[in-house]
Amino acid sequence: MTLTNIHPEAQIGANVTIEPFTSIAKNVEIGEGTWIGPNVTIFDYVKIGKNCKIFPGAVIGGLPQDLKFNNEITRVEIGDNTTIREYVTVNRGTAASGKHLTKVGSNCLLMSYVHVAHDCRVGDNVIMASYVGLAGEVEVDDYAIIGGSSGAHQFTRIGTHVMISGGSMFGKDVPPYALAGRRPLAFGGINVIGLRRRSFSNEIITEISNIYKVIYNSGLNVSDACNKVEADFPPTPERDTILQFIRGSKRGIIKSVSSLEEE
Repeated sequence: MTLTNIHPEAQIGANVTIEPFTSIAKNVEIGEGTWIGPNVTIFDYVKIGKNCKIFPGAVIGGLPQDLKFNNEITRVEIGDNTTIREYVTVNRGTAASGKHLTKVGSNCLLMSYVHVAHDCRVGDNVIMASYVGLAGEVEVDDYAIIGGSSGAHQFTRIGTHVMISGGSMFGKDVPPYALAGRRPLAFGGINVIGLRRRSFSNEIITEISNIYKVIYNSGLNVSDACNKVEADFPPTPERDTILQFIRGSKRGIIKSVSSLEEE
């Protein structure tokens, strides 16, 4: 009696460990060195990178929870060195979105009970604590950290190097390098500790802080504030990342703590 259900046509790399009571469908590719714990389910059209760890109860490649889904072929991709803890769910993409793909990057940590819905894009080195839920087509940029029991409205975007406090609910975009907390979610300053841990210099951190003083404290609307930043600050990767993010925001960015009252 076999304790696992691995389709013979699944592509399993070298030195992959698959524990008992796990099910792996036909159209699955698993990179070398990956460990898959017991009681994991990996459905069709999933690609998992090298040296990943997937813990018991996780379900990867489940059908999208989207009424527009019509059984079309869509995919899930997981990068290298990513850890997916107990009972995480990652759903496939949809054709209706035009993306056909849900993607989680490399070197990520998805703690227990995280849900990544259809067509989400999660960058590299992202940490999502337990019970984080991403609705459809949410984007999380590299090095973002989302505290436990937080929920993202569909189509929202979380910028690079952002840190969001636990229990947050967000329907607006969170701009790069920010700390965000309170209810409703608000901009609370720069993620200084995180930036220092990732070797950002004091000069760059000061530049980011000064840019956000213009964005949030100048009294200008967001569009005019971006124009002022572009005029007053020389081009740098950080300045351009902030401006591109804000100008490309479809839902608008979160407000500042000073303009909100906590619930």
